[in-house]
Amino acid sequence: MVQFQIQADSEIPASNQLFNQIRFAIASRQFPPGHRLPSTRQLAMQTGLHRNTISKVYRQLEETGLVEAQAGSGIYVRAQGNEGGSTRKSPILEQYPEADKIVQHSLDQLLGQGCTLSQARELFLGEIDWRLRCSARVLVTAPTQDIGIGELMTQELEQALRIPVQLVPMEQLAQVIDQVPSGTVVTSRYFIGEAEAIAAPRSVRVIPVDIYDYAKEIQLVNSLPKDTYFGIVSLSSGLLRAVEVIIHSLRGQDLLVMTAQLSDPYKINAIVRSARTIACDQASIATVKAAVNAAREDIIRPPQLICCENYIGSQ
Repeated sequence: MVQFQIQADSEIPASNQLFNQIRFAIASRQFPPGHRLPSTRQLAMQTGLHRNTISKVYRQLEETGLVEAQAGSGIYVRAQGNEGGSTRKSPILEQYPEADKIVQHSLDQLLGQGCTLSQARELFLGEIDWRLRCSARVLVTAPTQDIGIGELMTQELEQALRIPVQLVPMEQLAQVIDQVPSGTVVTSRYFIGEAEAIAAPRSVRVIPVDIYDYAKEIQLVNSLPKDTYFGIVSLSSGLLRAVEVIIHSLRGQDLLVMTAQLSDPYKINAIVRSARTIACDQASIATVKAAVNAAREDIIRPPQLICCENYIGSQ
C-alpha cells in the first residue's frame, strides 16, 4: 500500500502535497487504471488531514481527468487512451462495423490450418509491427513550457523502438496531426487529458506511458543525513518542480535541495561545488560529470552522482 506523508510545517499547502503524491502514484502506475483510491476516511487516518481537504484533492484529480467517481463505489484511476474498455466499444468499430468479423474470419482460417492461438498472435503482431514501422509515425507531445520532458520521452522511445520519433509541442499537436495520414500520439499521464482532447476528435490514438517509480531514488532521499545538500539536474523543468514537492513532502526542511535545468550551467556549477549528492537524468549525466571534472581542484570531496536510468517506466 502506498504511504502518503504530509509535512504539517511545510510552506507547501497540505492539499498540494497530497495531490502531487497521488498524481505521482498514478503516473508511475503504483495506482494502475481501475485501482480504487483509499476512502477519504482511510486517507484522513493515514495523513492526519481533514476529510474535506481530501475530498477537495480528489475533485482536483477528477477535474484533471486522472480519476473518476463511481456512485456508491468510490474513486477509481481512469483508464486512458488504448487502455479503456472493450474493443467492441471502440470508435473504430463504429467507423468500420465489419472489422471484428474480418479479424475473426482471418483468425479462423489460421486456426483451421493448424496454427495455434499463440502462433496466430505472433503473426498478426509481426505484420502490424512491420507496417507501423514502415508507414505510421510516433508523435511524442508535451506542453512547450515543459518540452524537456518530451525530449526525455523521445530519446528513450527511439532507443527502445529503434524507429524515428517526432517531438511535437502540445500547442502544435492539432496542426501536425492534420498533416500526418497515420500515427500514434504518446505522452506522459501528466498530460494525457490535454492530448486526448486534441487527438480523439481526429480519430488518432493516444497512448499514455507510465513513468519510472523512482523507488531506489526515494529510498536514497529518505536515508540521507539531516542537512545534507542534495542537488538535482534534469532536462525537464516540470520534473524538477515535481521532485522538489515530493522531497519536501518526505523530508520537510531536513534537506537542502537545489535544482538546475540542463540549460543552466551557472546553477549546475553551483550544485557541483556544494552538493554532497547529485541526482540527474540520462540526458544530463555527461554535463554534470564534465562540471565535476572542471571543478575538481576546488572541491574537497567530489559529490556522489546518481543517474536515473529512465523517465518512462520499464514495464
